[in-house]
Amino acid sequence: MEQQIRPRLFTRLALVTALLTLGLIVFGAVVRVTDSGLGCGNHWPLCNGTIFPPLDNLTAWIEWLHRLFAALIGVFGVATLVVAIRAYRVQNRRVLGITVVAALLFALQSSLGAIVVVFDLPPTMVTLHLGTAMLLLASLLLAAVVAGYQPKVHYSADRVTSLAYLTAALSLVIILTGALVRGSGATLACVDWPFCNGQLFPSDQGEWALIHMIHRYSVLALGVSLLLLVWFALRERQDARTRTLAVCAGIAYLSQAAVGALFVLSAAAPVWGAAHVGFAATTWAFLVVLSAVEWLNSRQVSDGMKESQWKPQSEAQN
Repeated sequence: MEQQIRPRLFTRLALVTALLTLGLIVFGAVVRVTDSGLGCGNHWPLCNGTIFPPLDNLTAWIEWLHRLFAALIGVFGVATLVVAIRAYRVQNRRVLGITVVAALLFALQSSLGAIVVVFDLPPTMVTLHLGTAMLLLASLLLAAVVAGYQPKVHYSADRVTSLAYLTAALSLVIILTGALVRGSGATLACVDWPFCNGQLFPSDQGEWALIHMIHRYSVLALGVSLLLLVWFALRERQDARTRTLAVCAGIAYLSQAAVGALFVLSAAAPVWGAAHVGFAATTWAFLVVLSAVEWLNSRQVSDGMKESQWKPQSEAQN
């Protein structure tokens, strides 16, 4: 009985920690769009040399609460790792390995967060900080899916599987380029949408406009890839879970693109900036789960093919 409770507990802990990580990513976006990244100065883990910020300093409180949120995820992450060690140290060690990777990513993310504060928010470090948070979210979701998902259908990897992997990778690319846009100050380098100050290719408008449009082109590439993924998933997949995940990813993407346009047209209103990051992270989360499901559904067929190829060779040797 205890052996069944532990895997269930692990799956729930991993999902809760993943949801908290998603919340932290959105909270981090709030920190950026409100220019609260240095609300506590260059001090870490203290806030302007004190444990608690002054009551009249809103930006300091936003940054301090962001750090407190990260500490809460650390507590849940340690609990998830402990349960993983107890439940999967003998069987299904793949889950334990993924959880250990998640723990290492959390440690790296925390270190990058400290570096970002101490060195006055360098754009490259801000981008790496967000990218690590996305990988942490992905690893937690992957661990939960591998631990709790039981495939009901099996098939060989096909174009839907490949599109799921490709679209997930593109989703991460637009998140990283978006962070670079914000961190480099290129948010309003293009004040209209979908063009950049009336041009489709702003080659003569400077580096910031180019960075901004690279992000938009990445979003367009993701949209095309995701449209194909949803189309083929609805046509070629009978499993309702796979179809639902693809459609949810498409809805999250459309919401992200619409909010991104509103962010530009509203002259970078903070509420749209935070929502933009939130929908981007949600799109990434759906695509990670879909990729994991596709991998698990096709893994048994792939393993069976490898085994059938190995057996005749071993029998011939005997």
